[in-house]
Amino acid sequence: MRPYEQDDELRRIVDELGARVHTGSRDGGLDAGPLVELACLVEEQGVSTAVTRELLERPAAELTAADLARLGEALLGDVGFEPSFALDPGLPAPLEEALRIVERDVRAAGITGKLRMILPDWDGVGLAWVEFRGVCQGNGLGSRNGGLWAVADATQEVVMEVLWRTWPVCPVHDRGLRAEPGDGTAVWRCTGGGTHTVAPVGELPPGRRQRSAGPRARPGS
Repeated sequence: MRPYEQDDELRRIVDELGARVHTGSRDGGLDAGPLVELACLVEEQGVSTAVTRELLERPAAELTAADLARLGEALLGDVGFEPSFALDPGLPAPLEEALRIVERDVRAAGITGKLRMILPDWDGVGLAWVEFRGVCQGNGLGSRNGGLWAVADATQEVVMEVLWRTWPVCPVHDRGLRAEPGDGTAVWRCTGGGTHTVAPVGELPPGRRQRSAGPRARPGS
C-alpha cells in the first residue's frame, strides 16, 4: 500500500491537490503548479512513475495545455483521486440511470419499495449512496467506481440488508448471484454448478417471488 493511501493527513493533501488539478482541467484553467506539487509529493513517498518524472524533469513553460491535460488525468489516476459529487454536482446523473436499469431486476423479483440514489448530508466524503426503503448500506459510490456493475452491487447490498434474504437468485441453482463487469456492460453471474452468466444486469426475467435463502447468504456462497 502506498504511503498516501494509509496516512490520513497525506491522503487529505493528495485529495486537495487532486481537486485543484481536477477543477482546473474541467474548467480549462489548469496550470502546472498543482501538478508539480502533487508529483513532488508522490515522489517524496518513494513512488516514481513516468508521469511524475516528466512533470519534474520538463520545464513547466514547455508544457502545453494538451500536455497538462494528459499528465493531469494520468496523475489523478495514479494517486487514485476520485472527485466527489460535491465537487462535480452533475456526476450523479449516470448513477441514477444505472440505478434505473438495476431497478428492473429488483421489480422482476417482486420486490417493492422506494429505491433511489442520494447524496446524504452525513457523508462527509461526498459519495452517492443507493437507498432502499429509507436505508443505506455498504459502500458509497464515486465517479470512478460508479459503473453499472458497481451500482448493481451496491443495490444488492442494501436490498439484502433490508429484506434479510438473498437477492437475486439463480433460477437454475437457487444460489445467490453476484454482479460483475461484462463485455461492455454488467452481468449477473452464478457460481452454482459451475460459474455461469445468468443475464445482463437489468434483464433478469420475471419469476417467482424469491424465498429466503437463509440469513443473508452471500452471493456465490
